[in-house]
Amino acid sequence: MPLNRHSPIPESGDLPRLRGEGLCAGYNGRQVLADVDFTVQDGSVTVLLGPNGSGKSTLLKTLARTLTPDAGQVILDGTDIHRQSTRAVAQRLGILPQSPSAPDGLTVRELVGLGRFPYQSLMRQWSRYDEAAVEEAMAVADVAAFAERPVDALSGGQRQRCWIAMVLAQETELLLLDEPTTFLDLKVQVDLLELLVSLAHQKGRTLLVVLHDLNLAAAYADRLVMMKAGRIMHDGTPEAVFTADNLKQVFDLDAQVIPEPVAGRPVCVPVKRTRSGSAARSQAAAV
Repeated sequence: MPLNRHSPIPESGDLPRLRGEGLCAGYNGRQVLADVDFTVQDGSVTVLLGPNGSGKSTLLKTLARTLTPDAGQVILDGTDIHRQSTRAVAQRLGILPQSPSAPDGLTVRELVGLGRFPYQSLMRQWSRYDEAAVEEAMAVADVAAFAERPVDALSGGQRQRCWIAMVLAQETELLLLDEPTTFLDLKVQVDLLELLVSLAHQKGRTLLVVLHDLNLAAAYADRLVMMKAGRIMHDGTPEAVFTADNLKQVFDLDAQVIPEPVAGRPVCVPVKRTRSGSAARSQAAAV
């Protein structure tokens, strides 16, 4: 998919396109992020991992401009993101929030067409270029066969692909996705992650994704970032970050980490905790 021709990217040398500096953010006076510095690596898949309440979704929302930081700033293409117009940001940054919902009866084509909203104005109405962008986005996300069907009539995995197609129709290089595989069957999760990885590795997109599944994150990420209590604890390749010690520190998970036999990616196998002798005796006495 070509870069958006309507919004040229400012020259910024070798600087990353999206980064956060000294970010503090939270909700209703409760701080979640604590002075976080974070850079999104261009042209790769970065996955945020962490237990519930660790700040991973808050970090993504802050970088996406849907949450205003209490301190620090987010820099997009060399400029504070909050000093840019909503339309300008939407032409450079695509966002898929958790559990999005579409109005009843909205067709797949209509949903994907919403991705062209940042380019519409009184002076510029729907064009053949918009139509081509929608068609290409549906083809890439493999939902063209459902184009005229209502979104709410599709399966969970099909609906999620439709939302991804909508984000693709924005023609942004930067994509931020918050738990896009939640509540989906394993095969559907794998298919979606294969799609997301192909966007980065074959089409040059930059993806920041929040995931819950540890092994899927290690299998598909170029870069893993582990968070706990609003801070970044570990940041690097899956091989460097996905270790038994780090899983214990961040998730309080006792596990062995072994390489899977095909690609050699790390996989965690939980270790069953043995009960103490006294607990076993107590249970035996109660039988």
